[in-house]
Amino acid sequence: MNELFSSISNVIQNRRTVKPPQMNGQHIPDEQVKQLLELADWAPTHGYTEPWRFKVYAGDKVKDFCLAHAELYKQNSNPEKFLEVNYEKLLHMGDATSHLIVAIMQRGSLPKIPVLEEIAATSCAVQNLLLGATAMGLASYWGSGGMAYHPAMKEYLNLQEEDLVLGILYLGYTDKPVPEGKRTVPLEEKVEWVS
Repeated sequence: MNELFSSISNVIQNRRTVKPPQMNGQHIPDEQVKQLLELADWAPTHGYTEPWRFKVYAGDKVKDFCLAHAELYKQNSNPEKFLEVNYEKLLHMGDATSHLIVAIMQRGSLPKIPVLEEIAATSCAVQNLLLGATAMGLASYWGSGGMAYHPAMKEYLNLQEEDLVLGILYLGYTDKPVPEGKRTVPLEEKVEWVS
């Protein structure tokens, strides 16, 4: 096994989800976040559409986004189904986060490329970013809860009708131990060799 493969394998196998409340509030230098976005930009892309877009929030703007997210939930919830605990969770999700990034699939101008491929390319860009964060010793979380997929979020972000929010990424540091990785289905059950 060569050294490059070993290094990449190590990063991939050690990437973990760290929920934002487990982060410690320590600030990540903006330059490091820019480096992660540069890695994201090297995702595979059919027809060079490069559909990934990122809205980056740092400092007080993280709390501003979380407040807006919580308010979107409140304004768009049926009053009978609104839960104050969910509002508070969204409001405080970024309290210990350094940066928050909204990952967006912006539909390209080549209609022959299926939407699924644009979503896949953007997801690859997100994975590049998350793997880079792991290599830098950062904690990361790819969230899709709250209003992430709701039309009100698209409106808040000024997205076009065909654009999609693919999640909200929270970046920071953690002092807590990161859990061991696990797979629940053996690889042999996921792979069929056809010879």
